[in-house]
Amino acid sequence: MPTLFALPFPMVDPVAFSLGPVVVRWYALAYVFGLLLAIWYAKRLVTNPALWPGTRPHTTPEQLDDLLLWCTLGVLLGGRLGYVLFYNPVYFAQHPLEIFQLWNGGMSFHGGFLGVVVACLFYGRRHGIGLDQLLDLGAASVPIGLFLGRIANFINGELYGKVTGVPWAMVFPGAGPDPRHPSQLYEAGLEGILLFLAVRYATHRLKCLPRPGFASGVFACGYALSRIIVEFAREPDARIGYLTGGWVTMGMVLSVPLLMVGIWLIWRAGRSHGKAEG
Repeated sequence: MPTLFALPFPMVDPVAFSLGPVVVRWYALAYVFGLLLAIWYAKRLVTNPALWPGTRPHTTPEQLDDLLLWCTLGVLLGGRLGYVLFYNPVYFAQHPLEIFQLWNGGMSFHGGFLGVVVACLFYGRRHGIGLDQLLDLGAASVPIGLFLGRIANFINGELYGKVTGVPWAMVFPGAGPDPRHPSQLYEAGLEGILLFLAVRYATHRLKCLPRPGFASGVFACGYALSRIIVEFAREPDARIGYLTGGWVTMGMVLSVPLLMVGIWLIWRAGRSHGKAEG
């Protein structure tokens, strides 16, 4: 039930700055700094010997610099194709040229995640590095970019939540007069801050990096559960709506396989570690 009181939406210009005809948006900066900070943090992990008891890192800082370009392409191509195929295939089949218009928005995390997996797979084969080993470093650092991306979503006033009566509800521009959940901030907190701390606990306290796949499993489970929880407060995609039962969304459906993969990765890493100790 809508509340009589709503927090004012902070009207931040989605354009960070412009240089003549070149317009730079906060959303683009979130991607750029998210990737740069992720590589920076991954380098700190591989140069900290305390995190690799009984072994040594499988990747060098120089290799991570090379990996940045691969992951950038994986995020952009995978994220865009995921949005096209998962959320609006009919429209883009009728307007194929708009697939390349990234400046109009439209990216899928699940598609971007698959794009990064493919990029790491090819890069790892080229340099003799296991896929799990690369993904573990990504799992520890990706929440930084997720946090920045959700803050950018909030600035853009997009991906807002359902109409609600909670005291912290906001009236988003372009979303009607009713106050809504600031679901972008929920996701920033869960997918960004909380998930970062969860994976950091696994890498720094549990010292899981010598067990390939464990950190990736924690990330996959944490993201999937966070996304499923937030979907209850987030407005479903206007072109798809609810898939069934009046509450199941595409975000939930895409997160279930990710959760299953995460559970399997944690189980496999624990099982391999047990065999190694035995």
